[in-house]
Amino acid sequence: MKSKAYLFDFDGTLVDSMPTYVSIMLHILDEEGVAYAPDIVKIITPLGYSGTAEYYRKIGVRTPAEELTARMRSRAYDAYANRIGAKEGVIETLAELKRQGAHLSVLTASPHDMLDPCLKRLGIFDAFENVWSCDDFSTTKSDPRIYSLAAERMGFDVSEVVFVDDNVNAVSTAGLAGMIAYGIYDASSDELIDEMRSVSDRYLMSFDELLSDR
Repeated sequence: MKSKAYLFDFDGTLVDSMPTYVSIMLHILDEEGVAYAPDIVKIITPLGYSGTAEYYRKIGVRTPAEELTARMRSRAYDAYANRIGAKEGVIETLAELKRQGAHLSVLTASPHDMLDPCLKRLGIFDAFENVWSCDDFSTTKSDPRIYSLAAERMGFDVSEVVFVDDNVNAVSTAGLAGMIAYGIYDASSDELIDEMRSVSDRYLMSFDELLSDR
């Protein structure tokens, strides 16, 4: 059965933002003098800025969560608004999926003040029927409920939606929630390819491989 509904992650899936994101997040921990585990990026990526700030507090950062979140957002905004580009094949593939009648939506941990300007600058905001931040659901992509809620708002059963993400925790959780879970390659998670393959219904090395779904 050919898929007709897609729910896309943003960072590392649609746009090449993970180097910027990782640099900002780890630099804050370095500034705070707090040690972190090797898998820190895998842990924090589905959490968003507020969720990451709360996690940082749990591992020993003393700065208030609100101040941490504001620091993260202020450092990231300029890059999203002006510099971060689409990943290879994204713009063309989205246009072709749209031409073929696919229903396209976005679900990301990034806030709208970075998400929306970036997608609009790249000319792909209007390709999507829904552009959601986790803030719109008052939860994170680590919560299985968010996938059921997103599918419901899209007008599909959760089992009919293909979710595409470069983060292994998000892909795993979406699969547990009942979505068709596709992992996609990003250089930031290069060492997790085997783990990603193990939790994915399909693993994509490039975005244009989605066209073979049709």
